[in-house]
Amino acid sequence: MKKAAFFDRDGTLIKDVSYLSCISDVELLPGAIDLCLRLQAENYLLFVVTNQSGIGRGLLDHDFVEKTHQYLGRLFADNGVVFTQFYYCPHHPSQNCLCRKPSPGMLAQASREHNLDLTRSLMFGDRESDVRAGVTAGCKSFYITKVLENL
Repeated sequence: MKKAAFFDRDGTLIKDVSYLSCISDVELLPGAIDLCLRLQAENYLLFVVTNQSGIGRGLLDHDFVEKTHQYLGRLFADNGVVFTQFYYCPHHPSQNCLCRKPSPGMLAQASREHNLDLTRSLMFGDRESDVRAGVTAGCKSFYITKVLENL
């Protein structure tokens, strides 16, 4: 089984602009590329797992989120970083779905689809819900600000 590094998107890899609605607002956070490169060199598969309730709230659509992820994939690839897959939860928080963090649903799905050992995997995020999703899934979990301070 393989090990993975999971990343929240907004506030972890890119600046959180509250319901990103324009790709030109994407701004990589300092240290994100370096951390990804370091983990990739240690043979971690890289994944993005992100709550996108803007879809459930009618502020965004699936097409925009998918185009944003394609753009991010290219930005990171231009710097030598390859994400295996992007996962997102489109649901409104009131829907109590199984994929919205702090539920570990997206991590569990990635584990099934990519034969991952979650106990050897890592989760990085900027919010308690990110860290809780990782812990519940069995991953070592970190607040990104603490990690980037130590790079």
